[in-house]
Amino acid sequence: MFTESHRFYRYRHQAAKDWVSFQVKYRETDLWIRARRNLEEEATQAVLNCRFQIEKYIARHGSFLTSLVPLPDDSLAPPLVRAMLLASIAADVGPMASVAGAVAQAVAAALKPFSDSVIVENGGDCYLDLREPTTVGIFAGPDSPFRDRIALKFAADRFPLGICTSSGTVGHSLSFGKADAVTVVSPDAALADAAATRLGNLVSTPADIHKALELAPHIPSIVGVLIAIDDKIGIWGNLEVVPV
Repeated sequence: MFTESHRFYRYRHQAAKDWVSFQVKYRETDLWIRARRNLEEEATQAVLNCRFQIEKYIARHGSFLTSLVPLPDDSLAPPLVRAMLLASIAADVGPMASVAGAVAQAVAAALKPFSDSVIVENGGDCYLDLREPTTVGIFAGPDSPFRDRIALKFAADRFPLGICTSSGTVGHSLSFGKADAVTVVSPDAALADAAATRLGNLVSTPADIHKALELAPHIPSIVGVLIAIDDKIGIWGNLEVVPV
């Protein structure tokens, strides 16, 4: 999670006259959204629906909140919870490691009928459903030599995509590694979020980049990974890295 002062990246996007940006906050959930019109009311309802699914499930299955390892699939779980369970199984982490990406994608899906393009950012984890080429900056930590220097460029036909980042040096999300940034790209944002956690846990020194990138192809649906730690960077998959 990022505090409001740490969410400066929300204000670095290039403004466009045919976009509307707005924020939706409810308890711990804090989303920044861009759509073709103000959909704050619809987004708020989507957030409440997401939280209802998760909180109701946790009330009956407390380990869903605390487990650091995958839990068994549950075909009777609410759709959002099921997506998180499946993502955690695929990435071999606890289900809550996927929550930010899962919520971002669920909210974007709820808004898509009202806007042909949507971006939802949730604590640095994003889901983008766009019709135009887009460049996404990578924040690699306050002391990283890659800070404000690299970005990922995507053609219009690559979307929709989840782009999620785990860091051992930025934010308050749990990571057992020390990477400045582990960014994972996948059509499934819950999986991208969970996989970023899994790969981030493996990277404590630059020498660990290789083993994390070796694991990446074995996590289904991942299309790209970028890892930055100290002055080293590693890339796997279909990614175009560009200077900022």
